[in-house]
Amino acid sequence: MATASLGMARVAETGQLLLACVRDNGSASHPWSQAGELLRGEHSARGLSDLIHYLCTLHGRYPGVIDHASTRAVEPASRAWLAQATYAFAGERAYLARLAVAAGPVPSTPGAAGTDSTIIAQRHAMEMLAQSERHGCALGTAMAIVLDWAHVRTVLDSAAIRFGVEPPPCMAGDIETIATLADAFAGSAAVQRALLFGAQQVLLQHRGLWDVLEARHQARLVG
Repeated sequence: MATASLGMARVAETGQLLLACVRDNGSASHPWSQAGELLRGEHSARGLSDLIHYLCTLHGRYPGVIDHASTRAVEPASRAWLAQATYAFAGERAYLARLAVAAGPVPSTPGAAGTDSTIIAQRHAMEMLAQSERHGCALGTAMAIVLDWAHVRTVLDSAAIRFGVEPPPCMAGDIETIATLADAFAGSAAVQRALLFGAQQVLLQHRGLWDVLEARHQARLVG
């Protein structure tokens, strides 16, 4: 009985584990996402343009990662939340498209021939997670994107102001609602592991994007 109780306690912490994962491993924890050189520096327009265009590659196409995840939903609560998330992200895609037009073409960058293939590979990795047969993985992937988007959106809004676009209201999901759904969904340790795995892996891809953006900035400075 004691072992069973400990197992249930671990499962019940899924929401908080998910939030901690996003806090510690998400975009907000990457130095470049908050760097003054990106947000306000002399060359920020090029850095922000980079961000917009490569986010378009990752999340600006339909069907997106969350759309793929919604096809895996079976439980009513997760289906309802994913339906709301897909609707909200449709608005974010439209916002990205407006920003891409305002920002102009992707800045030329020395030695950047492999950047596009890297970002496409990241998108493919997230799509695979969102279509995983492992129960919980797709939902964790979608949850992590929505949670991490809260910080990504603050950077996009800085870009919008820089390029003369009025930022629309952000439709990112409520943090506590997501945490509560994660707790309810993860009825076993196996499902919890799958949900957190999906979240961790998608955050890894987002951090990879920030790595690429920072490397491109440095390449332009020395090129």
